[in-house]
Parts: sequence; C-alpha cells; structure tokens
Amino acid sequence: MQRRDPLSMLPLTPAVLHILLALVDGERHGYSIMQEVVARSEGTMRMGPGTLYGSIKRMLADGLIEEAGERTDSKGDDERRRYYRLTDFGLRVVRAEVARLEQLVQVAHGKKMLWQLEGGLS
Repeated sequence: MQRRDPLSMLPLTPAVLHILLALVDGERHGYSIMQEVVARSEGTMRMGPGTLYGSIKRMLADGLIEEAGERTDSKGDDERRRYYRLTDFGLRVVRAEVARLEQLVQVAHGKKMLWQLEGGLS
C-alpha cells in the first residue's frame, strides 16, 4: 500500500487547520471542536455548524479524520453525538502544514515584516 504524501493536501483552509489542531489532543464531538477553536484563537476564529460539518465531511472523505466509534465512557453524554479523531495521515498533514507556516513566519521575520506590523506600516 502506497503512503499518501501529506504535502498534496496543502495548503489547508483555516477551518480545516483549526479542526485538525483541536483533534491533536484527542477525540472530540462537533460542538467541542467549535469551543476549542474559539478558545485557542481567543475568539478570533469562529465557525458555524455549516462550516464545521462541511469541513468534517470533506476531511472524512480525504482520510484526515475518522469517526471514533463507540464511546466506552458515555455517562451523561448524548448518544447522538459523533466523535472524531485524527488518522495517522491527518496527523502527518497537520504537521506538514504547521512546518509550512513556520517557514513562512521565518521569511517574514527575515524581512522584518512582523516588526513593521507591530510598529505600523507606513
């Protein structure tokens, strides 16, 4: 079986990147993913259910995530909730995207772009 190249999926949309980052810590259901994204972005990134579940549908088809299946500890949890987790391929893709973005930030540092933004562009 040939391994897929994570670079073939890049660049990721902001929504997909945030969802993958939310799932790095473990399985989550949709509402929990939305809460994680808002918290980690300090409120600057919000996604509605349409964006979230549309992205999840595409990510499932692309093999980036999978449904987690039966919950072993479902006390107080709604049985209708679907939990999602990263696949090995999804983890490789998010790592590749973070490395790509890190390289861009290094270029921006080299051009003193981040300093210019802090001091204001003229």
